Amino acid sequence: MKQEYAIGIDIGGTNTVFGVVDHRGDILYRGAISSRKHEKVENYINELHAALTPAIEQVGGINVIRGIGIGAPNGNYYSGTIEYAPNLTWKGVIPLAQMVTDKFGVPAALTNDANAAAVGEMMYGAAKGMKDFIMITLGTGVGSGIVANGHLIYGHDGFAGELGHTTIIPNGRIHAGTGMLGSLETYASATGVANTAKEFLDARPKEDSLLRNHPREEIDSRIVYDCAIQGDAIAKEVYQYTGMILGLALANFVMFSSPEAIILFGGMTKAGDLILKPTKESMEKNLLPIFRNKVKLIFSELKEADAAILGASALVWELKN
Repeated sequence: MKQEYAIGIDIGGTNTVFGVVDHRGDILYRGAISSRKHEKVENYINELHAALTPAIEQVGGINVIRGIGIGAPNGNYYSGTIEYAPNLTWKGVIPLAQMVTDKFGVPAALTNDANAAAVGEMMYGAAKGMKDFIMITLGTGVGSGIVANGHLIYGHDGFAGELGHTTIIPNGRIHAGTGMLGSLETYASATGVANTAKEFLDARPKEDSLLRNHPREEIDSRIVYDCAIQGDAIAKEVYQYTGMILGLALANFVMFSSPEAIILFGGMTKAGDLILKPTKESMEKNLLPIFRNKVKLIFSELKEADAAILGASALVWELKN
């Protein structure tokens, strides 16, 4: 029986990363191209094909490629389309999966980036063997993938699971991209952490803080983390506040699907216990007794650099089922 491989592609707003992956989750070849270079998606796919061709030949040709999995913002699993993604060059509805299939000659599956991460975690990471879990990606935004009874929840239209856009504080912060008020993403993302820090500094103008050593416009989540590690009171309080809000949201999510675990992934998790401890405390506090101390809150086991490729490639093995 011949060895089969999957290609995983993750389309970000700036760059596209890709790799050839085997059944064990080993990435045999990886590369990247710009997501913004081509105004026409056809030219982008041509460059992607040219960049991947040496890797495909290296593993034995297109006949040993089982398929191509793609993670993309606003990716619709049912239709294989990217629909009105605000941070991509190509606008409207793009039938990307079909275009990739036509170009490469193998099946292609597409979903949004957070759902791809959930599939990857289930196949290769901390959720291996789990049938009920929620993946929360904490980066520039807050993404999510919900797995119940061993299946991703896509909803009737393919867009279920936008937990980052649920309202957590009525009439709270405005979300720059959606115009909605008080969504989880405006508080629990890296952007949210930076905004909380600025709000705290404004509210306590006489309190000393290492954060004041940085120009206001340069304060980001990395600076907040560095100051918190050095013991800065306001920076540490930012994480307490963020964890309180995130934990409250997670409690709501737990009472919706009763998962075995909630898995946190993304740049924000580098804060470790600074974010994990207050989040766990808040989650347990806001749960009904029947749910308390049942749900594991853990960090992803996938390497951040590999997760996007692995998550997308895992879609290919799902196609076999």
